[in-house]
Amino acid sequence: MREAAQFIDPTALSTSASPQSVRTRAPPCLWGAKTSVRQQISLIEECERSFGTPQGLVHSRREGTRVFYRLASERVGDLWAAVRDVAVRHVAEVNQLADEYLGERDGVEHVSAPELEERLARGDVVVLDVRPEPEYRAGHIPGAQSVPLDALASLAPKLPRRRQIVAYCRGPYCVYADDAVRLLQARGLKARRLDVGFPEWRRAGLPVETS
Repeated sequence: MREAAQFIDPTALSTSASPQSVRTRAPPCLWGAKTSVRQQISLIEECERSFGTPQGLVHSRREGTRVFYRLASERVGDLWAAVRDVAVRHVAEVNQLADEYLGERDGVEHVSAPELEERLARGDVVVLDVRPEPEYRAGHIPGAQSVPLDALASLAPKLPRRRQIVAYCRGPYCVYADDAVRLLQARGLKARRLDVGFPEWRRAGLPVETS
């Protein structure tokens, strides 16, 4: 299992991180599980300077050694997602880079957000939020269990073997969900991943809970 730092997708409305950063080979539009907030916010701030609206998209405050970031509005998250989606559609290298970043995905089956919502209503699926716990507390899919990726191996033996398990994280290119599915499948469990992440689920107007 690849090691990932506990940093958040910039489409989330608020988060915090220490100033340290993590390098990645993935392009900016694919940033998710393994890049720092500082790197992600820097790109948004660069967009601000390009549009001539400094300090209009991201707000920050420092408490001791931690910096807390908040996007100015949901529309900033929409902008980030739109840039990512345009890159996927129109930049040929993006899909190749995504494959290199995420690894082999042929065995990682997806479930759509509408299908997951229906299955949650029927109660025939187990949903795992594999993001770090602070992100789960800030908002999650109703009924989802918080199981950060580093805790999943110890929980796997307790999961039902006859029900399908769906994992989700920060977005379609977040490696947490892919790694969770591979781990569960290796232990004989029926596992798929949500084809989007929590930010996309929330922006679609689907139900959300906080802890």
